[in-house]
Amino acid sequence: MTDTDEDRADALFHALSDRTRRDILRRVLAGEHSVSTLAAAYDMSFAAVQKHVAVLQRAGLITKRRSGREQLASGDVDAVRAVADMLTDLEHIWRGRIARIDDLIADASPHTTGDRQPSPQPTPTASEED
Repeated sequence: MTDTDEDRADALFHALSDRTRRDILRRVLAGEHSVSTLAAAYDMSFAAVQKHVAVLQRAGLITKRRSGREQLASGDVDAVRAVADMLTDLEHIWRGRIARIDDLIADASPHTTGDRQPSPQPTPTASEED
């Protein structure tokens, strides 16, 4: 990944790290909402919701447009897919590592090497010898 890709990933995951921003994203992915309508849904100031929207917009997860006096926010499905793709890539890396660990464990196990040593026979006790 290039530095630009890493910066984009940082912005995306930072934006998604906040519960309120994830909720705003869910709402605008379902349909366009004015920032005023979004703000009414939360127990925080309009300015605080605007800041959350701005973080999502900088990350490229939402777009805004003006309609008269209102700012309308929409979710960017392609950006959400980019996040999903990043997570899928990470999953493939970890699944590969887990598979390699499983292979190492299987190779180290005496059950799979074919070089099993016979179990030692118990030595008879004094009472068994009589």
